[in-house]
Amino acid sequence: MTTHTIKVKVNGVEYVREVEPRLLLSDFLRHDLGLTGTHVGCEHGICGACTILFDGEPMRSCLIFAVQANGHEVTTVEALGTPEKMHPLQEAFHEKHALQCGYCTPGFLMTLKPFLETHPNPTDEEIREAIDGNLCRCTGYEHIIEAVKLAAQKMATRS
Repeated sequence: MTTHTIKVKVNGVEYVREVEPRLLLSDFLRHDLGLTGTHVGCEHGICGACTILFDGEPMRSCLIFAVQANGHEVTTVEALGTPEKMHPLQEAFHEKHALQCGYCTPGFLMTLKPFLETHPNPTDEEIREAIDGNLCRCTGYEHIIEAVKLAAQKMATRS
C-alpha cells in the first residue's frame, strides 16, 4: 500500500511521518506516537471517548484519517495537565467524583476545555448540551455537571 508523508503538530511538537491513507488519527496518536490518553470506544464517532482538539475544535479522532491531519494542529488530553499541575477541569473531575472507570474522561475533558473558554459561567442546560455527544456508562452525569461548574469557578479565579 502507498504511504503519504504528513507533517502534524501534536501537543506542540511537530511530527513528520509516513502513514497509510487508511490509518485513523486515533490509531496514529495511540500506536505511532504513544499517546494512549485518546481512547477508542465505539469507532463510529458516537461515544466521544476519542475526542481531541483539531485546530482547537473538538473532533472525533476515530472519524479522521491521519492524512487529513497534515498541516494541522492536534491537542490530546496529555497536553491538558500533569499529576503535579492539573488543569482546573482535571482537578474538578477528581474533586467532584466525575469519573469512575475513567475510560470516557479524556473525551469529556477535551470536549469541555474549549467549551469553558467560551462559556465561563455555564448553566446546567448549556453543560448538558456541550456534553451531549459524550457517553459515560459509570457515573451518570450529575457529578460531571457539578465538576464542570467547579472547573468554571476555578478557571475564573485563575484568570
